[in-house]
Amino acid sequence: MENITELNLELSAKSPRDIIKHALATHSNIGISFSGAEDVVLIDMAVKLKKDVHIFTLDTGRLHPETYQYLEKVRETYGIRIEIYSPDASALQAFTNEKGLFSFYQDGHKECCGVRKIAPLRNALSNLDAWITGQRKDQSPGTRNSIATVEVDTAFKGKTDQLIKYNPLANWSSEEVWNYIRAMEIPYNELHSKGFKSIGCEPCTKAVLPNQHEREGRWWWEEATQKECGLHAGNMSQP
Repeated sequence: MENITELNLELSAKSPRDIIKHALATHSNIGISFSGAEDVVLIDMAVKLKKDVHIFTLDTGRLHPETYQYLEKVRETYGIRIEIYSPDASALQAFTNEKGLFSFYQDGHKECCGVRKIAPLRNALSNLDAWITGQRKDQSPGTRNSIATVEVDTAFKGKTDQLIKYNPLANWSSEEVWNYIRAMEIPYNELHSKGFKSIGCEPCTKAVLPNQHEREGRWWWEEATQKECGLHAGNMSQP
């Protein structure tokens, strides 16, 4: 295994495409997590390097109709297979029977996200050695400003004890992401044209006003600096 500190220093100076190329060449058992605008940029770059790259997504059961339509559009556009991971039916039924469908407005979003997102992600990662995400440093000043280009995932374990996590877009801005989307004419979620910048589950996401930070539309009833659901729980321990 490569020295992660040295590898991060080396890759952080490279382009997202080169980072993805390294990741795909290094790990035969690697997946790309797909949900939003950043992730389709990763897919566009990756499928041009390796057509059969493994792509997965989480269906929480509470996504916007536009998001489901978007997932299908990406699948058709690239002619790819997207593996869908859903919440455990028994766990979800027990949770909603006890707490109802909107407990997060009173109790916070972590419990609901644990059932609908974290458990399915743990399942998705359990057979992988590495994964690629669309995280950017400027997405959340409170939790993502220090993310590395490549790191050991301290929140999840894959097939081996050490799960490697690549963030090829860590140093990109939102503007760079959208410049790429427009230049390459690749599909994006229609909600972005309706004022939604960061898109999650329908009850927990709203459009933002001009000059508002993109994460202000997520879990808007909670502390503004802690806009994480747990998919990238390792970020929460960073300064």
